[in-house]
Amino acid sequence: MTIPADHTSEIDASQRKDAERRALGVACGAHALHDGYTDLLYVMLPIWQGEFGLGFAALGLMKTVFSGTLAGFQIPAGFLAERFGAAAVLALGTALAGLGYVLAGFSNGVIFLVMALFVGGLGASTQHPLGSSLIAHAFAGTRSLKALGTYNFAGDIGKMTLPAAAALLIIVLPWRHALVLLGGLGAIAALAIFLMMPRFRDDHPTPHKDESTACADGAARAYSFPLLLSVGVIDSATRMAFLTFLPFVLTAKGASLQTVGLALTLVFAGGAAGKLVCAFIGARIGAVATVWLTETITAVGIMALLPLPLGAALVLLPVVGVALNGTSSVLYGSVPDLVEPAWRQRAFSIFYTGTIGAGAVSPALYGLLGDAVGVPTALVVVAAMVLVTLPITLILRPALVVRTS
Repeated sequence: MTIPADHTSEIDASQRKDAERRALGVACGAHALHDGYTDLLYVMLPIWQGEFGLGFAALGLMKTVFSGTLAGFQIPAGFLAERFGAAAVLALGTALAGLGYVLAGFSNGVIFLVMALFVGGLGASTQHPLGSSLIAHAFAGTRSLKALGTYNFAGDIGKMTLPAAAALLIIVLPWRHALVLLGGLGAIAALAIFLMMPRFRDDHPTPHKDESTACADGAARAYSFPLLLSVGVIDSATRMAFLTFLPFVLTAKGASLQTVGLALTLVFAGGAAGKLVCAFIGARIGAVATVWLTETITAVGIMALLPLPLGAALVLLPVVGVALNGTSSVLYGSVPDLVEPAWRQRAFSIFYTGTIGAGAVSPALYGLLGDAVGVPTALVVVAAMVLVTLPITLILRPALVVRTS
């Protein structure tokens, strides 16, 4: 029996839509769980301090082990995915991330706990490059940018829900039992990821281009990704530096500890919204224009916080949060526009390693600057560094135009 051509196209469209839904669901779910596991450490560190009699240096080492492993193994995760498939590697990574907390629940000493955190960080290293690449494979053009913004937003949902769930569980259960229970979610999620994650071929056909466009494309690709990475590194470094200095700025204005906590919540809430909203703005007006908008608002907002009274500063903070975090969605969403499909997993691995690494190192470097010149002057430097990204994006503009036209 011959199937009419129009019916065949309807089947293909339905299958494509199903693959898009599954890709977005798997990527967002994995991002929420992995980011939730990462921020769960903030709930557990005070408990481990009391349980094992740890000092702040030891607690810092634990956070560094998890975050450093997460950042350092993203590039190897991309290579493994090229060899064994993204579904298998992401599922295994999710299982390992959960296993890390299960092992932490059974830990009887600091050494075992550090080993458990290494296992958790190793598993968590798979999520960012593979989840982003999955979205980029499933969606094209401006729809890819919107989908990556949604994926980016999902991580913040996990950061809010999983630590809150842990805090509630610890009220009714011993912390060890709570960790084993939460870690077990990783095994369930790993199975769901492996079964539901769509498989995409790496040999995507590319649209036909005339010779002049192909030459321009090749020239643009030679510098486009390193420039985008440099913007991401600066953006991440200045964001972490601002968050490091913000409590001290507010305290100098007379803020109490509770008010500082409220202020950070306002920034994070604005940041979560910004990751979603700015992706849609980027799809509408373009990546370069959106980066100019968000980075300018960030720099002006940081400068405005210095002279403003406490009440006005609190009102401004959600707006700063939107711009502060919104840039990241546009930058991550631009990676697929600058890299061939077969290289996207590797590109996302490099991009996340650079940005997360910059965010980890920058508080210490800017802290030295703060000690030398004071917090207000250091924040002025932070605002100035934000603006450094603007001329870089202008150089990057032709490459983005070539790839998205």
